[in-house]
Parts: sequence; C-alpha cells; structure tokens
Amino acid sequence: MKKRFCIILLLFVSTQFFGQKSKKDEGIIFGLKGGLNVSNFSGEITDNSNRTSIHLGLFSEIIMSDNVSLQPELLYSGQGFSGNSTPGFSRSKYDYITIPVLAKVYLAEKISIEAGPQIGFLVSAKEKTDADKVTIPNQKTVDFGLNFGLAYDFKNGVFFQTRYNLGLSNVNAGPNENAVKYTNSVVQLSVGFKL
Repeated sequence: MKKRFCIILLLFVSTQFFGQKSKKDEGIIFGLKGGLNVSNFSGEITDNSNRTSIHLGLFSEIIMSDNVSLQPELLYSGQGFSGNSTPGFSRSKYDYITIPVLAKVYLAEKISIEAGPQIGFLVSAKEKTDADKVTIPNQKTVDFGLNFGLAYDFKNGVFFQTRYNLGLSNVNAGPNENAVKYTNSVVQLSVGFKL
C-alpha cells in the first residue's frame, strides 16, 4: 500500500512539473479594458484645467518570451480640457480612437512596465459652455504620442494599469503659423480582464 501511494505521488508530482507551461507557450492573449482619463492640453494655452472622461476598448498581448510581450490596443479615449468661458464654465471635449502599440517587460510574475508609440484619430471636437455646444474648428485629425505605464496582474486574469500619454503633435491646425500650439496630455487608470 505504501509503495503504491509513493508511485502515485511520484506520478502526480512529475506530471505537475513537466506539465507546467511557460508564459511563451500562451501565444496570444486577448482582453478588454476600460477606466478613467484625466486629460489636459500642454503648450501655449492658458486658463485650462483637467477634464475627466473614460477610455474603453480591446487589446491583445503577443507573448515574445517569458518576460517580454507586445501589446497592441484599440481604444475609445475621451480627452480635452476644462476652462473658463465668457460667461461661466466651458469644457472642450475631444473624442479619439487611439491605437497604442506597447512593448511590455515583466519585472516580476505579476508586475510589468510598458512603453510605446500611439496614433490617435480625432472623431469629434466640441466645446460645451453654460449656454451652447459648438464644434471646434481647425483641429488636426491625426495625433501622435508616446505612452509609459505600469501594470499589476492577478492570477484570475484581472489587471490594474496606470499609464501616461505624452502628446507629440500640435493638435491645432489653425489657419496661420502664429496659431496657438498645444498637445495632448493624458493620465489613464485602467482595469481589464484577459480572456
């Protein structure tokens, strides 16, 4: 009986040991994510303050090795800024479809850092005041930026992520070279699930 128990135990341990998959064996992981945007414009623009909105979308994580992945994403991202208008309060709402492509490096099993470029396509730009809502003219329809972030993964597929998007393109496509220049600046706090 003791001998039979030892054989069963040995078989169980060996199948667990040799049956372990490395991260690379997972191939491609798909998932959903969403969360809070805190956005503003940087540059030659004054009297502006943060706008809070949301981001939401899909991603895939392409496993390159046990520690390195490539993560392309497709997101809706609400950006822009708040400010003062005459009279009262205004909110400049810029809605983008963004495509970040991030290199992701795992520092530990659950903690990763990420960085990479992003392209954004402007869907709408509207200014809402106490009195009216108007389309903002002369805004560039394509925006380029760089992302830097940190993520924490749980074993059940849920993860938390924080990221900063530094805009590289002047958003204003004003009619002359003296037009005010400004770029996007966005902090994202996300929660997601790997399917």
